[in-house]
Amino acid sequence: MKPNQMFKKKLLVEGKNDQHVIWAICEKLLVKTSFDVIDCGGDQKLIEQIPIRKKEPGLETLGIIVDADTDIGNRWKTLRALISSLGFNVPDELPSNGLIVINEDIIKIGVWIMPNNNLNGMLEDFIAFLVPKDDLLLPIVNQTLDHIESLNLNKYSLIHKSKATIHSWLSLQENPGTPIGLAITKRYLTTEEQTCDLFRKWLDELFNT
Repeated sequence: MKPNQMFKKKLLVEGKNDQHVIWAICEKLLVKTSFDVIDCGGDQKLIEQIPIRKKEPGLETLGIIVDADTDIGNRWKTLRALISSLGFNVPDELPSNGLIVINEDIIKIGVWIMPNNNLNGMLEDFIAFLVPKDDLLLPIVNQTLDHIESLNLNKYSLIHKSKATIHSWLSLQENPGTPIGLAITKRYLTTEEQTCDLFRKWLDELFNT
């Protein structure tokens, strides 16, 4: 996929890391690239774009990927109210395999709340699922960060611990500091994992069926 917008199907994401992760997963798992992945520059700007994108002439599909952050319930409540106001029949609960709904104009809207539609967290928590199960470095990274926090030496806020964890882990790979998307391409991270498979199926059903 390329950053320029080419398709009548759009996927809104919070930032460049999300964008590159989507491209890498699609390439690795052979998901047809029939949609644009749009970096919205943050969660609030993404939410503001939803009603604007919905009005685009010729739009067929609008996908939304946002972080749950510290309150997935509140995040879903906000998105559900907004999508319902745009003429979609939205269930009370977010499906664990991601939301896909169609309105009377045959426009699809899909929602995936990172990391897995069930837990608080963000992109990096999703990425943590993709660390190979037999990896020996991640437990050491976790222990090190716990120790740093016990000494009150951490500069990061605790809500961003998963970011610190994943980027610390990436700094210990063969090419230190490899971006998250490239870490998938380089196979530091596995895509043979249940949450990733559910995510792939959501992408495919939303954009390619």
